[in-house]
Amino acid sequence: MIQTRNGSCHCGAVRFSCDIDLAPAGQRSPQIRPGPWFASTLRCNCSFCGKTRMWKNHVPSEAFRLLQGAENLSHYRFGEGSIDHTFCRTCGVYAFVSASEPVMGGDFFCVNVACLDEVDPHELAAAPISYEDGAHDDWANPPPITGYL
Repeated sequence: MIQTRNGSCHCGAVRFSCDIDLAPAGQRSPQIRPGPWFASTLRCNCSFCGKTRMWKNHVPSEAFRLLQGAENLSHYRFGEGSIDHTFCRTCGVYAFVSASEPVMGGDFFCVNVACLDEVDPHELAAAPISYEDGAHDDWANPPPITGYL
């Protein structure tokens, strides 16, 4: 079920809220936007996600609110530069990214699920996870090995 969740970096300088669905398949709300990106949490093996261990959940821009800390964000772009990776300048935590892709309905955020506050561990354990083979630009298929993600 879609719920409003609060999230933050480690030191609390950056805070956000988002409308997100962590429920297992069969218990999820209708998606705000269509597409597989919004239907599950995701783990990716691309060079960046692999090094940061990002556990992401795509959230449409209309379902994301930065509550505080815009001035405390550091930004990093690489490759084509289409994704704005943001980090807290104080504690270094990678709380979310923002991007815009027409195929995904325009502007969106990827929230780091590990940065959501006060989520029960049982709920996190039950959250669906899909895998992306970003290392080979094969985003529609899982990589052959996922255990380390």
